[in-house]
Amino acid sequence: MGIGKVKLAIAYLTSLFVILSDQISKVLAMGYLVPFESKPIWPFFSFTLAFNSGSAFSFLASTGAWHTWFFVGFSGLVSLAIACWMFRLNHTKQVFALSLILGGALGNLIDRLRLGHVIDFIDLHIGVYHWPVFNLADTAICIGALGLALLWGREA
Repeated sequence: MGIGKVKLAIAYLTSLFVILSDQISKVLAMGYLVPFESKPIWPFFSFTLAFNSGSAFSFLASTGAWHTWFFVGFSGLVSLAIACWMFRLNHTKQVFALSLILGGALGNLIDRLRLGHVIDFIDLHIGVYHWPVFNLADTAICIGALGLALLWGREA
């Protein structure tokens, strides 16, 4: 049945907004940052340009070229499944959460197709302890996944 054409269109536009924001931020990062050189913003936040050829936390980053195409195929299939799932859902908040995940997945997929790796630049840390560097697409995926988990089993 679905949530309705207007709400679905807004959800897909949200995904497009995530993609565009992610890609613009990566262009800016590439233009203003030196690879692997940290630019402190606050005591716990820096911009550090990095390139991730693996998946989350650089998993499989050093396994050869096959993994790039694996991630491209996997991301493409998951994105298609999410887009179809959004079409079928009746719950607006769940569709919105999925739209964030879809936009983030497609933002990183674009990088893999264009460059063979994902551009990361957001560096959170406490002293010398750093969270792995990430990007806006990763942020959207995490926020969407958290929202989906909190809404799981609820009518929203």
